[in-house]
Amino acid sequence: MNPRRTSGRAAAADRLARADRSRTFPPLPVRPGARGLFAESWWGSAWLDALETTALDSARLARGRTYARDGHVDTINVTPGRIVATVRGSRPRPYSADIRLRTLSDQEWDGLLDAIAAEPDQLTALLAKKLPRALADGETPLLPGPGDLVPRCSCPDHGRPCKHAAALCFQVARLLDADPFVLLLMRGRGERELLDDLSRRNAARTAHEARAHTVAITSPPPHGQGAEAPPVTPAAAPGPAAEAVPGEHAVPGTTSTSHGVLARVALADRLRPPLPPPLPAPPQPGRPPALPDGDGLPFDPAALEFLAADAAARAHACVTAAAPPSPGSGRPALHSPFPSLPPWEDAIRLTATAHPTAGLTSTTRALYRDLAAATGRTTTDVARAVAAWRQGGPEGLTLLDTTWNPPAGDFDRARSALLAADLPSLRPRHNHLTDPDRGIQLRFGHDHRWYPYESEPGTEDWWPTGPADPDPVGALTALLAR
Repeated sequence: MNPRRTSGRAAAADRLARADRSRTFPPLPVRPGARGLFAESWWGSAWLDALETTALDSARLARGRTYARDGHVDTINVTPGRIVATVRGSRPRPYSADIRLRTLSDQEWDGLLDAIAAEPDQLTALLAKKLPRALADGETPLLPGPGDLVPRCSCPDHGRPCKHAAALCFQVARLLDADPFVLLLMRGRGERELLDDLSRRNAARTAHEARAHTVAITSPPPHGQGAEAPPVTPAAAPGPAAEAVPGEHAVPGTTSTSHGVLARVALADRLRPPLPPPLPAPPQPGRPPALPDGDGLPFDPAALEFLAADAAARAHACVTAAAPPSPGSGRPALHSPFPSLPPWEDAIRLTATAHPTAGLTSTTRALYRDLAAATGRTTTDVARAVAAWRQGGPEGLTLLDTTWNPPAGDFDRARSALLAADLPSLRPRHNHLTDPDRGIQLRFGHDHRWYPYESEPGTEDWWPTGPADPDPVGALTALLAR
């Protein structure tokens, strides 16, 4: 065997194993008005119990719950023993929060997998995205107990946990609700790895049982005990059960149960039922799988992931925008919802949509740095432009660098509406309403929406903050609540 080919296969298997032990989840949707229990499953509630029983400040937990409910937690990455995410707080720059959890030893994994292989209903429950209590409470505990969760955060708050780490814990409970394999990944093994191991164990168990059964039926009876041989089934005799189907020739030595379908019958033209209607488009485009790292590849894996995510987003937008055809009208004309953009704007669009995170992680820092070098901008300019695109698309990016003079109407009435709502008075200039002492600003767009900005008081370092709102009162109220 070629040793180079063997080493290449081993390297490929190693890359797949490393990819299986890392899962990235996009930001979870906002839960407006959600109250009561945050987790829906009993194992998600047990996860939160481990957090709440060791928390030193219930107020931080309450604030973290609000952050999670309002969508402040961005992309979550889960690897063995660690969960990482960026969490947006009251400042323009987000914080990096992570949760540590002890992984299981190889001996503990052997006992756990043997228990699952011995009880097929437990594997069935896992495949149905449910965590059996008997498995979670077995000799190898899966769920964390008091003190097992170790929170960390880059914020200056030394609480244990701070509100950012608490928000991450609450969102992880929602991930566990949807897929208990996330908990198994935290404990050290990926889903594909576990299923492959369980398949091997089940095959070995089945083979062992088959050998035991064969030995039992072939062993001679005990001495002194007679055993009659089972009656031999005679060959199938001609009769109604062995009659051939009209138009087909029976195969000698077969019965009617062994008849197949002739190729000319299977391929003959016949009336076929109409195709079922197309499935509805999913609410969000899918995320491509994370590609494993590799040396000597003719492409950049991260760039390929961005292009795949962008292709999925474009396809989803086209499918969503296409109206269903009326009966007999044929295929509808497809019009791309993506207008032609200059290279700078298209690069910002790709960065903002293909990598949906509002924070500067190590991956986004490298991406922003490369994009800044290619366009002659600074990394801060790129990050600010990405935030503007996420805020309002092309219009949000336009308002970042340009001003305009809106006609009389909505812009003039906005100041009166803010004063009537007992909100701070903002100074108008062009399409901006600004309070420099508080570091808050509203920008009026050509689409008649208000785009909130914030800055450190006394500076002119304005950053897009929060979504655009057609109501200036709603936009300023959300900005002041941050």
